[in-house]
Amino acid sequence: TADDGTNLMNPGDTPHENIQFLLVLACIIKAVDRHADLLRESASDVGNDHRLGADEAPPAIISIFLGEQLEDVIDQLCDTGEATHSKKGGTLRTGVNILPDLDKDATDRNRTSPFAFTGNKFEFRMVGSSDSVASANTVLNTIVAEAFKEAADQLEQAEDFDMAVHDLIKELLAAHRRVIFNGNYSEEWVKEAEQRGLPNLRSMVDAIPALVTDKAVKLFEEFGVFTRAELESRAEVEYESYAKSINIEAKTMIDMAGKQIIPAVIRYTQLAGSISAVRNACPEADVSTQTELLLESSDLLAETKTALSALEDATARCAAMESGKDQALAYHSEVVPAMEALRTPVDRLEMLVDKELWPMPSYGDLIFEV
Repeated sequence: TADDGTNLMNPGDTPHENIQFLLVLACIIKAVDRHADLLRESASDVGNDHRLGADEAPPAIISIFLGEQLEDVIDQLCDTGEATHSKKGGTLRTGVNILPDLDKDATDRNRTSPFAFTGNKFEFRMVGSSDSVASANTVLNTIVAEAFKEAADQLEQAEDFDMAVHDLIKELLAAHRRVIFNGNYSEEWVKEAEQRGLPNLRSMVDAIPALVTDKAVKLFEEFGVFTRAELESRAEVEYESYAKSINIEAKTMIDMAGKQIIPAVIRYTQLAGSISAVRNACPEADVSTQTELLLESSDLLAETKTALSALEDATARCAAMESGKDQALAYHSEVVPAMEALRTPVDRLEMLVDKELWPMPSYGDLIFEV
């Protein structure tokens, strides 16, 4: 919003003719493309590692969703040097006589986009619902300020301002349109993003180094936001936070598996006694199902115990390390995979073991009965 209250991101009825809007849009696209790693880092925490890239969440890859209307305007500018028209949303015909036809929006239709234009504003959707938006706001304000400053410095020296604005918009959009993506976030998008050269920082520890790159230091020092020492301190704190959080999760998992799940499965495998009882009572009875369940649960119990021991060893090894980047990386590369390896047989056991014996609410209970 400008000083007079004007919304600089309002495209108006004819976005292709709104030069102020197109310049602001181009600067924001440049900022997001140039500092995608910083934006990803601003939304990073241990919990968000489970969310970003999942089926119903923004991917860990930063991209901008503009919708059909603005994408078409940008294509015109990049391909021909000028935009002569703007797409309209059209009409959504419901096909039901008692319902009215609806006007279609030509902008946002994808609610899982990490950075989406929604009519007259952008939404950054990667931040977790319980997380502070302070870090993301700091990054967004600073990277956009940098893009605005560079555009202003260039335009203030121009002899022909109108032509310079037109050329700058085309230049910025052509250089940074790779970050624009209006499709679906599938595995195909991951491959396409790699071809475009977009960073894919899958975890918090992958994103933390973005704080201390020369690019980030120059950005924050130029605008008096953070010094290099402050950025290095923040990175150190985040590495320590990651290691401590994973350590707590791993120890909780060890406690649950050792004290609750394994004993419950052992009680369940006592169905061996029922197999013997059935055979004694009726030698001709078919006990193949009970035998199959006993074999499967026993195999999974052994797999669980092996995975639990591996997790205990990995956690103890990482906890003994000196805190810092190396410890956080070790927790990420050793403890997290060990936790996933333990979860695999336990998830299968949950589907086998008698509900009355299972020591905690099942996924079905959590989803349908809470």
